[in-house]
Amino acid sequence: MIKRIGYRGRMTVHGYRSVASSVLNESGKFSPDAIERQLHHKEKNEVRGAYNRAEYLEERKAMMQWWADWVGYCL
Repeated sequence: MIKRIGYRGRMTVHGYRSVASSVLNESGKFSPDAIERQLHHKEKNEVRGAYNRAEYLEERKAMMQWWADWVGYCL
């Protein structure tokens, strides 16, 4: 996909994920836990990870709509 849209050599998949993480965190609208879950990151604290199995689905739905709107605005 990156090649198809003309960004080969200028952007990577992880670069897009980094932009998403930064923009979503800086927006202040979403919990860091929901953002990390959306990015499918593992909990670094093993004890917390063993007990917190929340998926944050409602917040993640709202976050993805906000993200889609933000990307659309940027285009």
